[in-house]
Amino acid sequence: MTISPLQVPVAGERTSSTIRRYRDENGPVLRIELPGKVKAWVVTSYETVNAVLSNDDTRFSKDPKNYTALHDGTIPPDWPMRQLIEGEHLLTKDGSDHRRLRGLVNRAFTPGRVQGLAARIQEMTDELLDRLADEGEVVDLVRHFSEPLPVNVICELFGVPEDDRNQIRVWSNVLLSHTATPEEAAATGAALLGYLGRFIDSKRGDPGDDLTTGLIRAQEDDGDRLSDSEMVWILWLVLIAGHETTVHLIANAVVALCADREQLDLARAKDVWGQVVEESLRSRNSVINASFRYPLEDVRLGEVTIRAGEPILVGLSGAGTDPARFGGDGERFDIARGQETHLGFGRGPHFCLGAPLARLEARIALASLFGRFPELRLAVGEGQIVYTSSLFTEGPVELPVVLGPAGQAPGGPAIA
Repeated sequence: MTISPLQVPVAGERTSSTIRRYRDENGPVLRIELPGKVKAWVVTSYETVNAVLSNDDTRFSKDPKNYTALHDGTIPPDWPMRQLIEGEHLLTKDGSDHRRLRGLVNRAFTPGRVQGLAARIQEMTDELLDRLADEGEVVDLVRHFSEPLPVNVICELFGVPEDDRNQIRVWSNVLLSHTATPEEAAATGAALLGYLGRFIDSKRGDPGDDLTTGLIRAQEDDGDRLSDSEMVWILWLVLIAGHETTVHLIANAVVALCADREQLDLARAKDVWGQVVEESLRSRNSVINASFRYPLEDVRLGEVTIRAGEPILVGLSGAGTDPARFGGDGERFDIARGQETHLGFGRGPHFCLGAPLARLEARIALASLFGRFPELRLAVGEGQIVYTSSLFTEGPVELPVVLGPAGQAPGGPAIA
């Protein structure tokens, strides 16, 4: 008997909830159907997710040339997700190609460079908090805080002008949305790539103290190592991934803390914002599914055989709350549970290179926000919050909050 694939996403249900429900009801390895009637697999448990990530570059590839249905006419050329999975960026490279590009981009995210950004991130955070109180009794925290902070940080790091930053965010929203039409996805992708090409040209003529200029100099010093196309795609990835996931990480943590005031009181009393971030990454991760892996040979996962070239969606949201790993209360946000090992940033050769920056931004943002507004609370019920429509990332579209009276002065221990 042929079993029909399960739908992802499901109308009216957050994709993270769908993945967790499928894990509990149907098992750790499932056949699914994505938008556009594209068939795939999803792994939903800690064990199966870990098994896939542990074998990156050996049993599993991220290179779409190994995705059979992309090239045999099964998937139409205008499938909206193509740009996400076919670009010449780190998420589509294996082995030496991946190491070469990662080595160049990694210069932006060394521990020393990231820690050196702490004071500037604190300054940006305080500027946003200064303006929050002027927005009225009820404030959309996404629009006025959790969104502009990561966008400004990554754009300033790579020298993107202030006037262009909102447009970067708009393009990102369309490209990551599973509701975008083929026409919208194609137009948006072309617009972003065109902008990045012009931006790089402008930096060549007017270099600055930023990482785009640094990449250009590296290319000029050793032109065989980085093509013009790769330069564009590096910026495509770091500008989108460098803000998108942190926007949602901050907002998801705020929802979790406001929904459980004991957790918020504990975080403030013990100043354990790093634990807040880690527990958010485990139980409320903004990356709900990692991008496709393609088996290089037939593989056995759980009780299922997946054929070479069939795409596997990596269900991080299922892994992070798996009761087999984290117990029956695995979905509960609980900073007192300690530093549980999680896969929120992946593992192995494709471990998120922006993890140190995301952790720093989120820690500063949360400590400063609740330090300034200790009585901040949700202005709507938790169940009324609308979440983004993406297969890969998830967070509130809007987050209405009541700030309450201001508390301590800006700054403080968050950057320590």
